[in-house]
Amino acid sequence: MDSLAPAKASLTIASKNYGSWSMRGWLLCKLAGLDFDEQPVASDDPSTRAELLLLSPSFLVPCLTHDGVKVWDTLAIAQYLVETFPDCGLLPNDRAARAHCRSICGEMHSGFTNLRSALPMNLKARHPGFKVWAGAQADIDRVISIWRECLSKSGGPYLFGATPGMADAMFAPVVTRFITYDVKLDSDCAAYCQAIMDLPAVKEWVEGALAEPDEVVELDVEF
Repeated sequence: MDSLAPAKASLTIASKNYGSWSMRGWLLCKLAGLDFDEQPVASDDPSTRAELLLLSPSFLVPCLTHDGVKVWDTLAIAQYLVETFPDCGLLPNDRAARAHCRSICGEMHSGFTNLRSALPMNLKARHPGFKVWAGAQADIDRVISIWRECLSKSGGPYLFGATPGMADAMFAPVVTRFITYDVKLDSDCAAYCQAIMDLPAVKEWVEGALAEPDEVVELDVEF
């Protein structure tokens, strides 16, 4: 009976222009094939601003509600999707590759603080010739090292092979940062960035970001 059918999943997200963690959670749901409704939260909501301005180590957005379960924190959402939909393709089939994928996703989840603060996500902005300070450059170099290793092992075009997965969702906001701040890349990493930006789900997210009327003044500074 229709009355007993489970409610459609919903995902609470922050700004599409600035919300890197929201982008990750949203992409994870899209790549897993989950049918969900978006629930945007206003930029003046405390939990939203905590995410956007890096004011808290624990963000309440994105937050997925599915089949009576509520789960927040992007990595927790990823793990929930893998457990709930084991054939969704977010993780590689190979055991060693899965371990590698989980490791770099965990590294992105807990690290790269200099990169986050020095190159905040802003899809509408472009800063050609942007000067990256040393602390952020070390994070950039590490990201590039991760990408090179993954692409070399998998053959690309995505980090773990022919289809995008968890790691690509976790690193997608970094791709947008590299474009916004004109970070110079080798041909393999540049091709990876283009592959990410060409994903239909990423195009949909960017389209939504460009259509947003709201601004967060703290993140629209002139560099």
